[in-house]
Amino acid sequence: MAQVDVYIVSEGISSSSGSGQPKYNSQLHEPAAAARTQAGSIRRRKGLFLFLCCCLSPVLVGSAVSVSAAVTTSTISYVQGNYGTPQSAQRSVIVQYNSAQTAGDLNVVVVGWNDTTATVKSVSDSAGNTYSLAVGPTSIKGALTQSIYFAKNIASSGAGSNSVTVAFSKSASYPDIRILEYSNADPNNPIDVAAANSGSGASNSVSATTTNATDLLFAANVIQSVTTGAGSGFTKRLLTQPDGDIAEDQMLAAAGSYTATAPTSNSESWIMQMVAFRTPAALGNNPSATPSALSCANSSMTGSGTDACTVTLNVAAASGGLAVSLASNSSAVTVPSSVTVAAGATSASFSATVAAVSSAQTATLTASANSVSQTFALQLNAAVPKLSVSASSLSFGNVQVNTASTQSLTLTSTGTAAVTISSAAVTGSGFSDSGASFPLTLNPNQSAVLTVRFDPSTAGAVSGQLTLASNSSTGSSTAITLSGTGTATAGTLSSLTCSSNSMTGSGTDGCTVTLSGGAASGGLAVSLTSSNSAVTVPSSVTVAAGATTAGFSATVSSVSSAQTVTLTASAGGVSKIFALQLNAAVPTLSINATSIAFGDVSENTKATQALTLTSSGSAPVTVNSGAINGTGFSYTGATFPLTLNPNQTATLSVDFDPTTAGTFSGQLTISSNSSTNPTAAITLSGTGQATAYTVSVTWQAPTSSPDPVAGYNIYRSPSGGSSYQLMSSVSDTQLSYSDSGVQDGQTYDYIVESVDASGNESVPSNMASVSIP
Repeated sequence: MAQVDVYIVSEGISSSSGSGQPKYNSQLHEPAAAARTQAGSIRRRKGLFLFLCCCLSPVLVGSAVSVSAAVTTSTISYVQGNYGTPQSAQRSVIVQYNSAQTAGDLNVVVVGWNDTTATVKSVSDSAGNTYSLAVGPTSIKGALTQSIYFAKNIASSGAGSNSVTVAFSKSASYPDIRILEYSNADPNNPIDVAAANSGSGASNSVSATTTNATDLLFAANVIQSVTTGAGSGFTKRLLTQPDGDIAEDQMLAAAGSYTATAPTSNSESWIMQMVAFRTPAALGNNPSATPSALSCANSSMTGSGTDACTVTLNVAAASGGLAVSLASNSSAVTVPSSVTVAAGATSASFSATVAAVSSAQTATLTASANSVSQTFALQLNAAVPKLSVSASSLSFGNVQVNTASTQSLTLTSTGTAAVTISSAAVTGSGFSDSGASFPLTLNPNQSAVLTVRFDPSTAGAVSGQLTLASNSSTGSSTAITLSGTGTATAGTLSSLTCSSNSMTGSGTDGCTVTLSGGAASGGLAVSLTSSNSAVTVPSSVTVAAGATTAGFSATVSSVSSAQTVTLTASAGGVSKIFALQLNAAVPTLSINATSIAFGDVSENTKATQALTLTSSGSAPVTVNSGAINGTGFSYTGATFPLTLNPNQTATLSVDFDPTTAGTFSGQLTISSNSSTNPTAAITLSGTGQATAYTVSVTWQAPTSSPDPVAGYNIYRSPSGGSSYQLMSSVSDTQLSYSDSGVQDGQTYDYIVESVDASGNESVPSNMASVSIP
């Protein structure tokens, strides 16, 4: 009777690394050699997980794999692995290689997650290895996504020093990251084949056909239930907890079709992917590589050129590559003496150089190696110049005299060699050509357009010919017949137009009458009228003989209201009209300010500000006068009356010059014929500030003193007074004093006395008297 063990595995949020993403080690979270059967209803990634594990002999579920015995000289070996399964949405996940990594090994990274909206933004590691996508992304809409990445020929790194970081475009749901290291994989081109599959059920699988005998089949899944073990023939390397996603591998001994499987606990959605990694030893197991095909991009060549060719082997070339001999049986086609298929490759390319031949022939190219030859037949065609023209004749029909008509003739090189047109000759009155310079060389399929013109000067039928001389294989001369008839039918009035369809104010409008063809001999007189006296036109205008147009001027006067004027042109019973919109011209005066504030201005000091007058209407505006009031306010800069045309400006300088302290107000009134605000009032304001005065008192130190001078006392008295006030005491080194406490209109007397260290004063200095101002 089998023993039954019960394992309870928690959700497993362990110690975090940096960004709070948990790390897991397969050795800590995988029950060894146990096939896990799910008991009851398991909700994946939620709460606790209960697994019943029966310690029985393993039961392998999946398709049987038949492997034929073969001698291999090399195998790919599993080195180490680790995984991370954070149980919440993450923008990035970091998983560490715990052991040291060996240079030249292969890193494999499996990225699975439980949604289809996030995508892998990047896969990188701290060792600087470059990761490429091997297979994926494979998705089940709204449920699962998985991709497998690899880094070949990795750099070495110390134990625990290399961490793989998988970054997503947005937070991915329940990411499951598995990292594995393998040794002895091909360092240059490790991938043989890759495949992916998805579905639902108790077992998931994917199949692929390998081309090399010694491949390592690597398979991994992401599922909504739990994987219970490795598939038939495969070895489990990682089985993530609590997610239950597997990474497994199998070493092959022969090329063929293989299936990777993995049994699951119940029937839910799954994705299974497989990558076949080749070994360098596999390259040495093909000593009998031979050419299996020789092909070129072109099977037919005309004239000279190069043809890209490829030699293909039946199997990959052995170590050191395979030299394939090349030969051509025609001197018109040269090839290299040999081409080398690189080790591990199955094909190599070379160029065949083709020279022009005078007659059609077939060249056979041969590729030989290991007593096996393959051939390719290359058809060589002679290069022949050929000129084709788009028409053999051009008929212009009836064309009015002195009126040119043109037609295009296309010249095309339709041969297999360049054609050269040496000259073009035209005969027939009124016929000519343009558009090309001769000699003219056209490469195969190249074209040129020649313009043929018929401009009859007299009435009557005319015939002519265009002759092209060339090296065309169809003949050295190509003739195109020309025909046309000059007619004297006079053109009729077809339109009346003017430069402007809307006018504001007075002015002139340039107008044109147009005929359907050239006017007859003597010209055509066209009568002109206007429906409104505000627009005057000549009584008529004459279109000269042979001409199709004539111009005249419509003179427009200003109107007081909007209106439409109809101009009419008549000739030969045909009339044409033109509607001209007239808009009233409106004078408008704009002023850049409605008030001017000068702020504080010192007495008897002039402050100036600019006032701009602008004619902003559609007619000139006249400023009749400018009146200003208020003490201290004035203006300059313009003489009235003043007329400003539309968009014209004038500038007034407004001054404020207070003679006393105080607040002042005033007004500048501008009178004009403006359609808006004809009497504009600009308010003025300012404050006069009293002038502040300062008296500077200076003195000289005594030339001698029995008692050393320690300082000076400065005294002030109103003029004529006998009582002096001490203003300041200063040190003996200061010989000046500034008195800012004086008032306008007053007179002051100043004296200075020296002081010793005990405070004893000397006799007063001479008196200095100052009047303010």
